[in-house]
Amino acid sequence: MRGIVFGLCLSLAQAALAQEIDRSPRPPANPRLSGTVVAGVVAVATAPVVEDAQPAEVMASSLRPVRRPKELADRIATLRAGSNAPGLDLSGNPEGEDIDLAAVAPPSRKEKRKKKREAASMEGAVCGVPAIKGQEIAPIDSNIGGCGVPEAVAVTSVAGVRLSQTATVDCSVAKALNTWVDEVAQPAFDGKLFELRIAAHYICRSRNNIKGAKVSEHGKGRAIDIAAFILTDGKVLTVRENYNKLLKRIYKAACPYFKTTLGPGSDGYHEDHFHFDTSARDSGSYCR
Repeated sequence: MRGIVFGLCLSLAQAALAQEIDRSPRPPANPRLSGTVVAGVVAVATAPVVEDAQPAEVMASSLRPVRRPKELADRIATLRAGSNAPGLDLSGNPEGEDIDLAAVAPPSRKEKRKKKREAASMEGAVCGVPAIKGQEIAPIDSNIGGCGVPEAVAVTSVAGVRLSQTATVDCSVAKALNTWVDEVAQPAFDGKLFELRIAAHYICRSRNNIKGAKVSEHGKGRAIDIAAFILTDGKVLTVRENYNKLLKRIYKAACPYFKTTLGPGSDGYHEDHFHFDTSARDSGSYCR
């Protein structure tokens, strides 16, 4: 009798446990997986890969990755061998390895300082030259034929030497003036040149202000006039009063940098300043 009661209780307990399992929130077993639990580890049995099966059939019967189609495998092998056939270019990384960014050394302090200096040197620069400071301005148009500057810049300093007034010119003049100051004028003054006194830059007028004459290169933004040189100690050397051996030398040396150079003794119109312009001339440079 006791055995019957014990068996009945066991049956009832098993039935209750089965109902509890059925109500469990755990997801149902994957019908594609089969296996047994051994010491807490599921041993999964998978169907063998069918060589001739289609990819969809293989995926339906196995969890293993689908084998790469032979045509694609041959294609990649050809590309890795350096073939010129069109397709993906794997020649730069033939093994398909990922680049370890952690292995790339960060920039050194010296490199950081260099980049910082380069960025600072280009601040306020125009014409693509760090030593030419100023700003780009809108193209200058004029109702007078021949006048105007399509690509104008307002220059405040060149080669570390400031201009007494902002000069509106084009980049051809700005670059030539910057190079001449850097290679000729500044060395001639032993590095003490502080400022150039500008007498004229862009202005729409005729040559030498003569009525009926052709438009001056100043009217095209391709000319600049220098009246004096101011040194770091405050000394001022004017073209009118101090046209000495030193000023004559730097004036003469300007010819290779500009297309036209005019100064004292050239034509009577430039006794108190140097006129430099970059006007293209079929006959070459005109230096008087």
